[in-house]
Amino acid sequence: MPEEDLVELKFRLYDGSDIGPIRYSSASTISMLKERIVSDWPKDKKIAPKVANDVKLISAGKILENSKTVGQCKNPFGELPGGLITMHVVVQPSLAKGKTEKKLDDSPRKSSCFCTIL
Repeated sequence: MPEEDLVELKFRLYDGSDIGPIRYSSASTISMLKERIVSDWPKDKKIAPKVANDVKLISAGKILENSKTVGQCKNPFGELPGGLITMHVVVQPSLAKGKTEKKLDDSPRKSSCFCTIL
């Protein structure tokens, strides 16, 4: 694989620790990166993703889409020779779990709101 096709990435976790740096092909998808993050996640962390969909990757202030490649998501600073790109990792539980919890907490609420027009 040619040297220019490789991008060096590290992933910054919520507590300031890092996974990486690791070299990836520019053709690697964001979905592939998320799978690697889940498999390499430190075992001593209280908060941990269970599946790749629990992970959001942020680079240059943007949430990255699963179908995009690393090459499509590189910001201008990644073009510097020997540049290391840091992506921030946010662990967010899957929506199915959140909907279940919401149903349990979704009791009917009584509101006493009224309006008077004079």
